[in-house]
Amino acid sequence: MVEDCVFCKIVRGYIKVRFIYENDSFLSFPDNNPKTIGHSLIIPKKHFETFLDIPSSLGMELIDCIKKTSLKLMQENNCGGFNILNNNFSVAGQVVKHFHVHILPRKNGDGVVLLE
Repeated sequence: MVEDCVFCKIVRGYIKVRFIYENDSFLSFPDNNPKTIGHSLIIPKKHFETFLDIPSSLGMELIDCIKKTSLKLMQENNCGGFNILNNNFSVAGQVVKHFHVHILPRKNGDGVVLLE
């Protein structure tokens, strides 16, 4: 864990959030600055800075958390789809230096524009 990392503080319980889903290695919770209704984050419980730092052995648990979180968000928000986004390193837009995945539930006409 990194002392000044906001996501490590969430994992340790120092910052309270509502968990959407949790398994042994990952957890998900609503984003504090949502871009869509239901926008949520998935983080590892251990501190890894980027996708490249995540051990391959955690791949199945990461996919499990992405799938379970996405399905729950689509159902809760009556959405027809979702985007999975991950920024690595500051040049690519990573602000928090703790690996995280954005899940953006999507509806027709929601006004969100992403790369196609």
